[in-house]
Amino acid sequence: MLDEDGESLSRSRPVPTASTAEGVARVAALLRGGRLNVALTGAGASTESGLPDFRSKDGLWGGTDPTRVASVSAFQQDPAAFYAFYQTRLAALAGAAPNAAHRALARLESVGVLHLVVTQNVDGLHLRAGSREVVEVHGNLREARCAGCGALVSIVEMAGPLRAGALPQCGRCGGLLRPNVVLFGEVLPAAAYARAEAACRQCDVLLVVGSSLQVHPVAGLPALAVRHGAKLAIVNCDPTPCDELAEVVVRGEAGTVLPRIVEAVEGPRNETP
Repeated sequence: MLDEDGESLSRSRPVPTASTAEGVARVAALLRGGRLNVALTGAGASTESGLPDFRSKDGLWGGTDPTRVASVSAFQQDPAAFYAFYQTRLAALAGAAPNAAHRALARLESVGVLHLVVTQNVDGLHLRAGSREVVEVHGNLREARCAGCGALVSIVEMAGPLRAGALPQCGRCGGLLRPNVVLFGEVLPAAAYARAEAACRQCDVLLVVGSSLQVHPVAGLPALAVRHGAKLAIVNCDPTPCDELAEVVVRGEAGTVLPRIVEAVEGPRNETP
């Protein structure tokens, strides 16, 4: 693996996959030893809330070309397909609640060992679970944005007209409303990504949860953190391209592993990283 300057960050040792018990203890010890700890979460943090991920066989992109339903060109050229896709996502989100993984991250923040959550998710479940310091680098589905004047409004102002069979229009300029998320073909919100990148440059521990680490530029944040001296820990069901950079990799569902990390953090403090 190469860092942002093209230098090799690969390690000669094998991927440090640990048993769940060992991995939980090691992650807890790392968090307790860090002065600034950051979590980076992906779709796998929300699957246990009933929200599909993107790349699994049952994911959002299973049998669907995302550029045809979730891109700038789809919004401009085929709004019917675009809005149908987001109506489905909003309907799924309406029935979703924070799961044990979200609650565990909020608890880690409340006890002072987690200081920021950077999330690729747009579902808002980290905030609903009680996390206060959250950077949503791909936007959110709480808001809609006017494609004309850029005004931000509640997502209900987009969803309501769609349910009635009408195109959602901005009350200010008449432009079309769209979800306030990053579409294919768009860059990430500059301020949000700058905060995430700065945190990864400064953190002592980066805990990656439920991310395939395949979507750039966010996928480059773990290597950036390691290059600047951070310890990397990964909790994910499947291998990621950054596993070889990690101090510890724990295979498992986020909603199972993270509560155990909370228990270890709050328990006896005699482990060492």
